Amino acid sequence: MTKKDIAEAFRRFQEHNPEPKGELDYVNPFTLLVAVVLSAQATDVGVNKATKALFKIADTPEKMAALGEAGIRDHIKTIGLFNAKAKNVYNLCRILIDEYGSQVPQDRDALVKLPGVGRKTANVVLNIAFGHPTIAVDTHIFRIGNRTGMATGKTPDQVEAKLEKAIPAAYKRHAHHWLILHGRYVCKARKPDCGVCIIRDLCGFKEKTA
Repeated sequence: MTKKDIAEAFRRFQEHNPEPKGELDYVNPFTLLVAVVLSAQATDVGVNKATKALFKIADTPEKMAALGEAGIRDHIKTIGLFNAKAKNVYNLCRILIDEYGSQVPQDRDALVKLPGVGRKTANVVLNIAFGHPTIAVDTHIFRIGNRTGMATGKTPDQVEAKLEKAIPAAYKRHAHHWLILHGRYVCKARKPDCGVCIIRDLCGFKEKTA
């Protein structure tokens, strides 16, 4: 895809869905951070079911830490890797309390130092909670970047770097959400639904479906 094609693709995404939203439930930056940490190798639906009761009683680092690792684990045991995730959530709460005044830092370098937080998680939090124009390359965005020709690369970091350069500044705030939603519901992994794709004519994928 050319830069002109990419700009047109995002113009259409914006026209189709002006205010895209993430699908994880949260009430503040802290609960968003926890939800994203829990979402690794899990579905948003599964995470939302587990956190519905958890966030009602623990919406701050202090309240979450007070549950202890075992208490957190009891709430999230329906999620994959719940033992490791409970430990990470408890430990990141202690760090937020001790080093950041119980506030989620608005800095990627600080975020990735927290247990269970990688670059993708940090970018999601910065984008959704604080409005930073970051792009978190998950499996959907990685697939779309390579499949469409929008941003090809062998690693998520390579795709992220190319998207950063290719996407016009006016669209970067919501680019992350548009691409994820497109990958989740249209440009699916096994069989893309090209027949309803709003960027079909711009896409470089050679094996388009009917």
